[in-house]
Amino acid sequence: MNQQCITIGNKLWHHKRKICLANLLFFLTSYSFSQSTSLKISADYINTPFEDVVLDLENRYPISFFYDDAWINGVEISLKVEQSDLDMFLKTLLEKTNIQYYITEDHRIILVKGHELVTKIPKDYFDRIRQNNSVANRLEIFEDNTGEESEIISDTGNIQFEIGDKNGDNDGRTATISGYIRNSKSGEPLIGVSVFKNDPFVGVVTDAFGYYVLTIPKGRHRLFFKSVGMLETNKLITLYGDGRFDIEMEEDIVSLKEVVIQGEKDIVDNLHTGRVKIDYEALKSMPPMLGDADIMKITLTLPGIQSVGEGSSGFNVRGGAADQNLILINDAVIYNPNHLFGFFSAFNPDVIKRADLFKSGIQAHFGGRISSVFDVAVRDGNKKKFSVSGGISPVTGKITLEGPIKKDTTSFLLGLRSTYSDWILGQLKDPALSNSAGFFADAITKVVHQIDDRNSLTFSAYHSRDRFRLDSDTLYRYFNTNASVRWRHTINSRLFSSVLASYSNYTYDLNSRNSSSNAFELDYSINNTTVKSSIDWIPDARHNIKIGIDGTFYNLSPGSIKPLNEQSVIKQEILDKEKGLEGAIHLGDEFEYSDKLSLYAGIRFSHFSLIGPGNVFTYQSGISREVDFITDTIAFDNGSVIKSYSGPEYRFSLRYKLANDLSLKFSYDRTRQYIHQLTNSIAISPTDTWRLSNTHLKPQIGDQYSAGLYKNFLNKGIEISLEGYYKTTKNVLEYKDGADLLINEVLETDVIGATGRSYGVEVLVRKKVGKLNGWISYTYSRSEVKANGLFEGEKINNGKYFPSNFDKPHNLSFISNYKFNRRVSLSLNFTYSSGRPVTFPISTYKFRNNVFASFSDRNQLRIPDYYRLDVGINLEGNHKVNKPAHGSWSFSVYNLTGRNNVYSIFSSSEGRSISVNQLSIFSVPIPTITYNFKF
Repeated sequence: MNQQCITIGNKLWHHKRKICLANLLFFLTSYSFSQSTSLKISADYINTPFEDVVLDLENRYPISFFYDDAWINGVEISLKVEQSDLDMFLKTLLEKTNIQYYITEDHRIILVKGHELVTKIPKDYFDRIRQNNSVANRLEIFEDNTGEESEIISDTGNIQFEIGDKNGDNDGRTATISGYIRNSKSGEPLIGVSVFKNDPFVGVVTDAFGYYVLTIPKGRHRLFFKSVGMLETNKLITLYGDGRFDIEMEEDIVSLKEVVIQGEKDIVDNLHTGRVKIDYEALKSMPPMLGDADIMKITLTLPGIQSVGEGSSGFNVRGGAADQNLILINDAVIYNPNHLFGFFSAFNPDVIKRADLFKSGIQAHFGGRISSVFDVAVRDGNKKKFSVSGGISPVTGKITLEGPIKKDTTSFLLGLRSTYSDWILGQLKDPALSNSAGFFADAITKVVHQIDDRNSLTFSAYHSRDRFRLDSDTLYRYFNTNASVRWRHTINSRLFSSVLASYSNYTYDLNSRNSSSNAFELDYSINNTTVKSSIDWIPDARHNIKIGIDGTFYNLSPGSIKPLNEQSVIKQEILDKEKGLEGAIHLGDEFEYSDKLSLYAGIRFSHFSLIGPGNVFTYQSGISREVDFITDTIAFDNGSVIKSYSGPEYRFSLRYKLANDLSLKFSYDRTRQYIHQLTNSIAISPTDTWRLSNTHLKPQIGDQYSAGLYKNFLNKGIEISLEGYYKTTKNVLEYKDGADLLINEVLETDVIGATGRSYGVEVLVRKKVGKLNGWISYTYSRSEVKANGLFEGEKINNGKYFPSNFDKPHNLSFISNYKFNRRVSLSLNFTYSSGRPVTFPISTYKFRNNVFASFSDRNQLRIPDYYRLDVGINLEGNHKVNKPAHGSWSFSVYNLTGRNNVYSIFSSSEGRSISVNQLSIFSVPIPTITYNFKF
């Protein structure tokens, strides 16, 4: 072997850098190589010395050159290029020389003259030396790899990774590659990265931890790694056996925000119906409301998802009530996902990594709610360096801190957000709101510790507080608190386990001082502690099996009311606490039968027990339950089982590809819910309470059938989906006229067990690429309820189906973003929906000289239709890579047309007359300016 030394200096490598081949072994230990990059080079040189060209390029671009001065002595360069790829630029630069080049993934360029590059000693290397094989003209660059049977070799300028034991057991035709894919800049795991090979196509996507498992035939392959916002990467491998292959991907600086909503896989290939992934990074271009790009508001523009109106709490999915949605943040439950009357969500947009919404096709490891799952994940925090980001608007301020506690091993993230002014309420037309006040603040933190290659530990916590007053002396306060810790253990490349413990708490209180004689304080709280354990097993390329066991302990304080002073005539009442234990075991298998047919089959068996102490009232038989007809009270001791329910929950999904760009899907879900929310859907307050299933309140059971067609127009970047669904629910709660839901010890006398049905068709068309991108969604849906009990007092609208509170047949959303250039974009959001059902007086009558209102049947009338137009302009700073700080401005107008959208209609009496009134939340355009920064 040629023992000549090539120089490498300390920092200014292009001045007399001697690289002994032995030293080069250590220098390139941690670098992998790529012949492609998205970096664009512009240059104009005339008879310029090579070393001057290098200095100029290194000053203008994030690249570094390594070479021996003797190779370029006297070389002059004349060329002119505009926006050329780095790879093509180097070919042009060196075409008249005998110099080869190699580009590392962090843009280090190694120049070699008269040598061939190899990145690891081949197994037969020294044998060839002893046999006087010709290796003198080969430059060896050795890479130390401590991974699992992974090595790197190159023979033609393409770096080739050898995976598995070359001299091991060669039985079997396939082998499994597994590993983590992370962001090279922050060290965060990348979710939903497509890992695949072509000819024939075999591919997978990374899970919520950035982990992938790919089983392919042994031999030589080129693997491709693709993810939104990241540079596409490909690696040449030779696969001998099972092995570990971790990848770091670089962020892609693109001129267009290309994707706003995406599935984990291509919309055609994705197995499950009704499942979308919301990527916040791409949603920054949306018009913000009051200064924040709210992910919950974006969710409401998707088909099948709506709310009862502006300022409402929660959202409704495919005709379900708001309490039928399981909302998770880092695997812990959020009971109230809203701030400030529902105008802001509980999720700080700057810390969100992604949010997965499951409208149907819900896998077996999710349970506890019957309509949907909204699973929000927070970013891990930067493992490489410390950074600060934030934003300031007229309504809110926010700041996010993140960085390594121990570089590449432990990271933290802390996000803080708060309002600092109530002035926005003072700008509203309605006097009841202009005389009100509101405040919220939230904090979220996450710590991730990589114990070793097989074990990781994640801790997260969230806390929020809200305070507001509505045109009175009544003060409302509510608090969300949760925390979770997860241990993930990789047993081998095909088998890994996860153990999660979480705690969630929701508390509210209100006090009223309108008059000293009626001053009172009311409070409520619910908390749950959950433990989950699961095992993921990938026995072969066609199966992905998940099995687990869950347990949740509920502890409720259903409410208390107390007088605030000695003059108050309010009587103190404290309801007995409720405790319950919910457990489940689940098993699911995602099975790829063939290239055309994929299946998911799962089953979840859940069990719930209401636990004492507690009292159960019995009622006179043959008559509707009323307080006057209580016949006995049965007392249960502490720890005894008061009532139990259990049953299976079946989950099934199917996808059949009619063509490469067209697929048909079907799913069936059975779900059970053992907890109920008691709410008045038109009330703007957090005073909704939750109660556990008991002897009289049976668990809700849902059955949903969903089917759809999904089409890609790949050459135009357009995706189209058409989905239809039919859903039935049992044991939903409806309320008797005049029902009192607060501090009610005999709640069963004011509620009625009802059945529900909903059905609809959803259309989504989205354009993913180009200067103009966005989506159009349309939904036609109906949501109906039937309360047809045995007795007259348990019938509503004569026992016939009637529209639910959130039945809005037509919903249309148009979301678009036009990118003028890298720094300026215009965004537009138009929303239309049918008016929701209401019940209000249609006539009056007199009785004994008093005037009374005669109401319509329940929910037989509707408020006016709703529409709103928002517009926003985003101005970004320049995109210089080495800037110490980056800033951007967002200018937006919410409700540009000043549409006076009606939120609710209510009646009031004055003397002998009754008037009907309308309430609107935002009846004027609301302009906002926001400055965002990061350094």
